[in-house]
Amino acid sequence: MISNTKKIKNKLAKRYAKEKRFQIYGLGAIVISIAFLLSLLINISTTGFPAFQQTYINIDVDIDSKLLNLDGKYSEQALFSANYRKVINQSLKTLFPGVEDRRQKRALRQLISKSARYQLRDFVMNNPDTINTKQSLWFLARDDVDVFMKGSIDRSLPESDRRLKNFQLVWIDKLLTENRLEKRFNINFFTQGDSREPEQAGIKGAMIGSLLTMLVTVLLSFPIGVSAAIYLEEFAPKNNRWVDIIEININNLAAVPSIVFGLLGLAVFIGFFGVPRSIPLIGGLVLTLMTLPTIIISSRAALKAVPPSIREAALGLGASRVQTTFHHVVPAAMPGILTGTIIGMAQALGETAPLLMIGMVAFIADVPQGITDPSTVLPVQIYLWSDSPERAFTERTSAAIMVLLGFLIVMNLLATIMRRKFEKKR
Repeated sequence: MISNTKKIKNKLAKRYAKEKRFQIYGLGAIVISIAFLLSLLINISTTGFPAFQQTYINIDVDIDSKLLNLDGKYSEQALFSANYRKVINQSLKTLFPGVEDRRQKRALRQLISKSARYQLRDFVMNNPDTINTKQSLWFLARDDVDVFMKGSIDRSLPESDRRLKNFQLVWIDKLLTENRLEKRFNINFFTQGDSREPEQAGIKGAMIGSLLTMLVTVLLSFPIGVSAAIYLEEFAPKNNRWVDIIEININNLAAVPSIVFGLLGLAVFIGFFGVPRSIPLIGGLVLTLMTLPTIIISSRAALKAVPPSIREAALGLGASRVQTTFHHVVPAAMPGILTGTIIGMAQALGETAPLLMIGMVAFIADVPQGITDPSTVLPVQIYLWSDSPERAFTERTSAAIMVLLGFLIVMNLLATIMRRKFEKKR
């Protein structure tokens, strides 16, 4: 008797020990996952936050009508086509006299962004009375100066190992001494489209392209996916061979690599129907194909979760099958349907491979105005910037990732809020 009691106690002790080890393993897995996630987020944040600031250079610009080649003509067309580059170059020479070497002259012109002449043009066209006066204006600094100001270029390195030469560092020191260099919030990052010049590049075009593509996707995938789920779950005949084949194919499509949908869009929408490449319409059509299986499966699961008593009560009170489905079952399943739809949209928002196949990898500088205008999307923009060699594009890549993560967080919060709202109505 005593030996049996000891055996039972030993077995219980071993069982409790196994349970404790399992809990420790599970807790360890969670801690490791959180540690990796935090490491990723910290790395992205520390690299991306500098992109939200931009360096500006102050220059005293002598807006001389002779340098502008106006010849006494101050019409809008004359002001638009005037030689603003020459004015800026002359102002830089005045600021740094004694620069005679050809290589140094070129480097001097590269202190400020190429957009300076367009900024000066807009200023003069808006203020024509400033012609033949001297104005103190702030211009975007070139990417190398900006990166140096953010501490990403070590001036203690040998001159051959850094992008800025010694004479350029002397110029920067002079600008700092005269308070002609300052960092400001980089509003251009959110208000400009893509550019070959890092200091001018922004995500507005990619953001608008993503929103238009998601608009097409949700307008097509939500009604089609939910309608298909309602038919398969509520109206389709049971134990039917064709229905079984459709269900199997839907489940299989959910596991198909996303690039396959890109190939399908390339062959069908572009090759057969002739839809133009690189527009939100074709992107939305391809992402609709990719998102439909997710929406159908999640919507069917939400419909299945509705208690049978709701259907039985409605039918017992004389409601038709259609009335029971659309007045009682679908409203009860709507929280799950919306959650699945938003999760599918979040997955589509982060997709790159299928969009590369339909040409949305093209360099698009203009901001799209509609679903038929050439555009790109945020994931593709991130892909393009990550392949650029300039250091300034590295920080903009991380900043764009932060914006994309922000979109995904907002979409998940929206799913949670909508779910709770519909659950309260029930």
